[in-house]
Amino acid sequence: MFERYNKVQKAVLETTLRIINEKELQATSMSLIAKESGVSTGSIYHYFSSKEDIINELFKGIVMFNGEAVMKGVHELDSVQEKFQRAWINYFRLSLEYPLGFQFIEQYSFSPYIYQSSKDEAYKGGWCGPMTKIYAEAVQQQLFIDLEPRLMVQMHIGTAVYTIKGHLQNYLELTDDDIHRIIQSCWNSVLK
Repeated sequence: MFERYNKVQKAVLETTLRIINEKELQATSMSLIAKESGVSTGSIYHYFSSKEDIINELFKGIVMFNGEAVMKGVHELDSVQEKFQRAWINYFRLSLEYPLGFQFIEQYSFSPYIYQSSKDEAYKGGWCGPMTKIYAEAVQQQLFIDLEPRLMVQMHIGTAVYTIKGHLQNYLELTDDDIHRIIQSCWNSVLK
């Protein structure tokens, strides 16, 4: 997930993500990150000026990784429905394959620890921006109802998030067939 970072940054980000998911953000200190990552505190401060900077870089790193993963295999010449289906299948698979990243984003997207600039970058450069373009294309082609594309994306992400959370908490089973039917239901819900 953090392949674009150097070895030290990657160790710090991976360790921070794990600690936060195990112990919560408030229990995650710089000294604990250093101890568990095997990176000296001095080296951490060389790359990150504070715990908040680590948290924001973690947020941005996950969001950018998610954006690339969600749009993988989505091609400009595909039909809008093919793009829609591929992107949402990718979202479900990504969330199930990287549950720590999924849980972090869901828990801390609205946290005051996350700088507004990081949140803005997430909406524009992560998966939300490219997904919104798919919805806008569907509206333009008069496939979808005339509703703000960002609203439709947020409406559908709510469906996906709560379904994935239910699965990760062992509340419900989520098969490939279920995922395809959920995606088809989302598509159908905004058709003209």
